[in-house]
Amino acid sequence: MMNKDLIIRCATEADISAMQALIARSAIQLSAGFYTEQQAQALLTHVFGVDTQLIFDQTYFVIEEQGSMLACGGWSKRKTLFGGDQAKQGVDNLLDPATDAARIRAFFVEPAAARRGLGRLLLEHCSAQARAAGFTAMELAATMPGVPLYLACGFSVTERFELDLPDGVKAPLSRMRKQLIGV
Repeated sequence: MMNKDLIIRCATEADISAMQALIARSAIQLSAGFYTEQQAQALLTHVFGVDTQLIFDQTYFVIEEQGSMLACGGWSKRKTLFGGDQAKQGVDNLLDPATDAARIRAFFVEPAAARRGLGRLLLEHCSAQARAAGFTAMELAATMPGVPLYLACGFSVTERFELDLPDGVKAPLSRMRKQLIGV
């Protein structure tokens, strides 16, 4: 259930270590039943993590309750579809709101706070921000644990694909898209 004590704020560089720890807990614990331990660990090592460009763009957020970080995630006006700093290569150019979809990026929830509506709250916040920036659609690359949330929030799967990771590990993802209403 939602709680009036929840605060959504822009993430800062000072939050990076706490976010990385939350991402690690979330990636391993909430992936159980969706990914093997090997897949979850490979995703955590090679893909999941903070994209500091989103912090600099002020489009990455944390949800806190009584000073405790419960979730993080954001949206992007840049071309990168997914991945933390360790997965990025080259310049991350800006998207054109007139022709491109904003990106939903790196949503992670503290396992003990799962199923409280935090992902939905963060998604609503990011959607409003993307609309305010002129975007009429959003897209993302969803991990298997995230697909049910995004489907429930009006996204549709546009492509299923496997991410090739080191040591022959393959992890399924779904590219998803949603039109923004009220633009």
